[in-house]
Amino acid sequence: MKRVVFAVPGDLATPTGGYAYDRSIIAELRHIGWSVEVLDIGSDFPRPSARTLKEAGARLARVPADLPIVIDGLAFGAMPELAAELARAHPLIALVHHPLALETGLSAGEADRFRESERAALATASGVIVTSPSTARLLAADYRVASEDIAVVLPGNERRAPTRGSSDGVAALLAVGSLVPRKGYDVLVAALGGLRDLSWRLTIAGDRSRDAATPRRLETEIRRLDLVDRIKVLGAVSEQRLAELYTEADLFVLASRFEGYGIAFAEAIAHGLPVIGTTAGAIPDTVPVQAGLLVPPDDADALARALRQVIAHPEERRRLAAGARAAAARLPTWRQSAVQFAQAIEAAR
Repeated sequence: MKRVVFAVPGDLATPTGGYAYDRSIIAELRHIGWSVEVLDIGSDFPRPSARTLKEAGARLARVPADLPIVIDGLAFGAMPELAAELARAHPLIALVHHPLALETGLSAGEADRFRESERAALATASGVIVTSPSTARLLAADYRVASEDIAVVLPGNERRAPTRGSSDGVAALLAVGSLVPRKGYDVLVAALGGLRDLSWRLTIAGDRSRDAATPRRLETEIRRLDLVDRIKVLGAVSEQRLAELYTEADLFVLASRFEGYGIAFAEAIAHGLPVIGTTAGAIPDTVPVQAGLLVPPDDADALARALRQVIAHPEERRRLAAGARAAAARLPTWRQSAVQFAQAIEAAR
């Protein structure tokens, strides 16, 4: 039986797109015959304490020599010295969801430190797996990773029942993603503040615990714009409830400032939902033109115009929904993605 260790920073059940990718790939690797050991290497990445790095090093040092180790990029880019030590005895595979330096809200100095740390760590890897062609291009251009050492393994998706939408004449908008600055909820709320003349409601589903200030600022802005009756912020929800939210929606919208792929966008497309997003990062790779409207990031006016176009014109929603359903048929399954992931591990040996 083929074996691999999958090193994850913290709880694998954490409700984000990156952890969802890890969970699904691990489950499918096991289904296709791999033995996968999941190793929790600490929860305070990408800013690990000295104690966390020491404990992570001790856990990883117990992995038998020559066994390949996949390390999630949230940790990998923050541990270059430890990665160099491990590379002496193991094939190391870095799984990069998106570069650490591109998280919104970092100071210029911290972004530079993350960039240099991740470059140094990636130099030790036997192989690199990314979740989009956009991220592959970024690593090749800015992180000194040879293109031939990068494998693109798109997130998988399962076939979903088409959305049934709302039934009361009010356009049901859905946004899914952790409440962090990178997701651009402030831009979304600002855009919706100018659309009070239209009939809509917004549900936001996303982990509130990753950045304490963002939920507070978001709720303050919702109150200031008098949108409390129109916008509901649920926090993290179960997978079953999330599936229900997609099914009940008429339109998916997220104003992200960067995405390494955007699993929530793909999930919306799998449900046949029209999408409004931004041109940031890999979103144009994920959302085909026939399935959605994309605007520049941090442009609330452009976002408001796109929202008005789709909310006010049901025929536009139907056109984009048809495009989403066609695009959904071309999405890979998680099994197909896991087969590609396994091939990337083998190539890195």
